[in-house]
Amino acid sequence: MHLTSFTDYSLRTLIYLASLPQGELTNITRVTELFGVSRNHMVKVINRLGQLEYIETVRGKNGGIRLLKPANQITVGGVVRDMEPMKLVDCSGDFCHITPACRLKDRLNQAKLAFLAELDDCTIKSLISDNAELITLLEL
Repeated sequence: MHLTSFTDYSLRTLIYLASLPQGELTNITRVTELFGVSRNHMVKVINRLGQLEYIETVRGKNGGIRLLKPANQITVGGVVRDMEPMKLVDCSGDFCHITPACRLKDRLNQAKLAFLAELDDCTIKSLISDNAELITLLEL
């Protein structure tokens, strides 16, 4: 399975925000520069994370972004479900004429569920806890 860059940067952003002191604001420019992604792409990521209430966006001169949910309540599986289309193959009758007899779609669905179950056991907090190397790389 291949995650989109949208999901990748969503997870990276949440990891970064969780690494900041609780309640501290940062801005899109800082996140964009840190991860070397286009501002336009990061604005879309931040907007979606805000819509889903993972982060809080504060407008104004002293505004910025910060985690809204506690990092120990954000699972990687939940973020992936929220960001990814999660459709592995197109099983519509118009696209695939063997769909009525196909056993592959069930196996792929089971694999997807196992993949997500593994990610559900991982929180953003668990990714940053006792991770001094991460803090160094994030320049905190």
